[in-house]
Amino acid sequence: MTATLIPIRQGRPPSLDALMALVSQDMHAVNRVILDRMQSQVPLIPELAGHLIAGGGKRMRPMLTLACARLLEYPGTRHHMLAAAVEFIHTATLLHDDVVDGSGQRRGKRTANMIWGNGPSVLVGDFLLSRGFELMVEDGSLRVLKILSHASAVIAEGEVEQLSAQRRVETAEAQYLKIIDAKTAALFAAACRIAAVVAERDAATEAALDNYGRYLGIAFQLVDDAMDYASDAAVMGKDTGDDFRDGKVTLPVILAFARGTTEDRKFWRDAMEGRRASDADLAHATRLLQDTHAIADTVARARHYGQRAIDALSGIGSGPARAALVEAVEFAIARAY
Repeated sequence: MTATLIPIRQGRPPSLDALMALVSQDMHAVNRVILDRMQSQVPLIPELAGHLIAGGGKRMRPMLTLACARLLEYPGTRHHMLAAAVEFIHTATLLHDDVVDGSGQRRGKRTANMIWGNGPSVLVGDFLLSRGFELMVEDGSLRVLKILSHASAVIAEGEVEQLSAQRRVETAEAQYLKIIDAKTAALFAAACRIAAVVAERDAATEAALDNYGRYLGIAFQLVDDAMDYASDAAVMGKDTGDDFRDGKVTLPVILAFARGTTEDRKFWRDAMEGRRASDADLAHATRLLQDTHAIADTVARARHYGQRAIDALSGIGSGPARAALVEAVEFAIARAY
């Protein structure tokens, strides 16, 4: 793959500040919906849900819904409830994922499953997913319901496929890209696409915003893959090397395995199958990733998809909204540096 490189921003590093400022007032409305709809007469539900929802996440997906609506100059308020629905879908998947992965930390805090156990985490995830669908139904658009319900199904398929590929170091790059397109990029794409629906724009605009979100989501996940071996817990919100110890075959591992010697490949097989999981093994894995340029090439692929996301906005809107959406892509890539 030949990577088209995103130009380096002059002056300050890219951030989400412009995006957050753009949608600040709208996010207040979204947060009110979230806080209202996460309530229940069963006290454990808002307690557990609040632990994750208030856990310091950037809420990037609902912000994208709001920013895309602003890009299209949508004057109404339907996007507030739908952005909340997007966040509920995302939060539900996080709760379920942490149970499946046995994760102990997310966003620098103990995961809900570590505090309350697996059962409550799964059930509260189901509750939040149901709340999200209630919001979609209240919106009344079958088109929106179709987009978000399809995304929910695709996310689940992606997670199952990733589970099936776990510890299989021979996983092909194309298969892995298909997995992250489903488990990560699908919700980014849907979050952006529904803005075109509420703004009553044509199919071409829907498709363009879908592409923007999808390519941003892929870039975002690829950078996360690289950062698992080249960052720290303070940046990642989880322990460095979690993917390695869990036997997750991510793109850096796929590239390093393909480029390695016979001895290197034996190491990767042993590591992904759980036989090499010490700190020394992680250090050796990181050296192999660096020697084969697997981390650098993963970031290069992320930059390629980031540029495709920016290109998807060509001819749609202008001004602060478009600039904020472009900078969101630049921020997603810059996290790797």
